[in-house]
Amino acid sequence: MSGIAQAAQADRFSVAHRMVGDVRVVVVRGEIDHDVTNDLRHALLPEDDAAPPARIVVDLGGVSFMDSSGINVFVAAHQAMSGTDGWLRIAAARKPVLHVLRLVGVDSLITCHPTLEQALAA
Repeated sequence: MSGIAQAAQADRFSVAHRMVGDVRVVVVRGEIDHDVTNDLRHALLPEDDAAPPARIVVDLGGVSFMDSSGINVFVAAHQAMSGTDGWLRIAAARKPVLHVLRLVGVDSLITCHPTLEQALAA
């Protein structure tokens, strides 16, 4: 595989989720931009009028880039969960992504933890 093909493969967006106890862990990989916000939104919020999971940790350790559209999804999910006494936490964000979160103040709204384990234990 060429270096260019490997780089394109590494940036491909994916999202998966699993339950750890009563916490939904959403693992995101690749780049979060306008093209993938619907996929991210569906992973965090139910598609119908059902209540969102009470507790969600989003593992951003595999995210290499995030723009304002990703920020908007996280803020909307936080607001939806706050109305149900739930919470949303972010875990393992890489430095460039964490910088964006801090720059726009999302880290004061949504707790950011250095690791998934710390986010689950908090």
